[in-house]
Amino acid sequence: MTDHTRHAEASAQPRGFFHTTALTHSGFRTFFVLVALVMTADFVEHVISYWVVFRKFESTWLSGFAVVSHWLPFLLLSMPSGALSDRFDTRRIIQIGMAIFMSVSVAWGVLFYTDKLQMWHAGVLLVIHGLAGVLWNPAVQLLLHDMVGPVQLQSAVRLTATARNLGMLAGPALGAALLALGPATGIFINALIYLPMILWLWKAPYGPKFRKGAPVPVRPLRGIRDILDTLRVVRASPVLLSMTLLAGGASFFIGNAYQAAMPELAHDLGHGHPDATYSLLLGADALGALTAAVVLESRGLLPPVPRTAFVLAMIWCGALAGFAMSTAYPIAVALLLVAGFVELSFNSMAQTLVQLNAPAPIRGRVIGVFAMSALGMRTFSGINVGMMGALIGIHHSMALSATALFIVVISLFLIERRRAVPAQ
Repeated sequence: MTDHTRHAEASAQPRGFFHTTALTHSGFRTFFVLVALVMTADFVEHVISYWVVFRKFESTWLSGFAVVSHWLPFLLLSMPSGALSDRFDTRRIIQIGMAIFMSVSVAWGVLFYTDKLQMWHAGVLLVIHGLAGVLWNPAVQLLLHDMVGPVQLQSAVRLTATARNLGMLAGPALGAALLALGPATGIFINALIYLPMILWLWKAPYGPKFRKGAPVPVRPLRGIRDILDTLRVVRASPVLLSMTLLAGGASFFIGNAYQAAMPELAHDLGHGHPDATYSLLLGADALGALTAAVVLESRGLLPPVPRTAFVLAMIWCGALAGFAMSTAYPIAVALLLVAGFVELSFNSMAQTLVQLNAPAPIRGRVIGVFAMSALGMRTFSGINVGMMGALIGIHHSMALSATALFIVVISLFLIERRRAVPAQ
């Protein structure tokens, strides 16, 4: 079956919640909850470890290193990780990632309990945590394809992103509660939250040996040549190339750097104190993403089309630029809600289009290229938004970054439009 045929079938499916949502699969429902738990544990670890590290060392350098160590592995290792997902059972790769996450939490706990934590310990654990993140990410996307198939793939991608947002909302609150028990006790408990995912994947009926039909030949790992061949495949496909560039541009120019700048932005709006209004400002982006999941899943809206993804990305740019320059708290919250809504929409759409158009034998490698662009390029977003903000002010740097991305997106949109006219 060709990718275009799969697109046609997806578009022809009846719209509505019970026809198009991946939640009709019992396996995916379990996986959705487990991803939310894993992301909750991830953010709990950040809350506890960052707090202890800051109190012990008060190092701005180490805080910056924490961000770089989280995203740089995605830039350097997403493609090899995707190749591993092509080659081996994705369930086992995810389990290894979870085991590494657990080990890092336990290591933090031992160092907290013995009061032996040194700066180099923190640096090593932050790097290992980042490596675990890049290991399991492409494998998750391949597992989704096996779990729900191409017709409901966009729903699965979107809902998995929603589960991540749930973890982002629940993690800080749970982390603060566990921190009250003591850093060592709290992070030891946190390590157990990864265990359900490991146990469920042990017997989950998904992966290479459960696929129907003739087995897809798997390309062996061939080092640098493998990477170059995959990049040529992506470059030769207009959809793969445009969606990868869209995700990379969004991460390079903006990413999630504005979240780190939120205290300063909230202060300028007059809500920089730790109260409910500040919490709403922090959570508005995630709340918008959750709203998108509910609305789009319940109505079966926005089938995966490249031009739609570009339009949604342009709205995202406008919403963030407006938020950056806003001086009224209600308007700022409303714009962040819009930003969260469209960000989930265009990111999940881009991910779906990449999966649907990737050749089956190298789907993991292509997903690795997309992850390198969509997540790895966030390494540089702190420079565009944060460091430039130190020179011209955070409001202007964020608005300027959003404007630059808008220019890139509208250029991609026009190229896609010109390409689509002869095809029609």
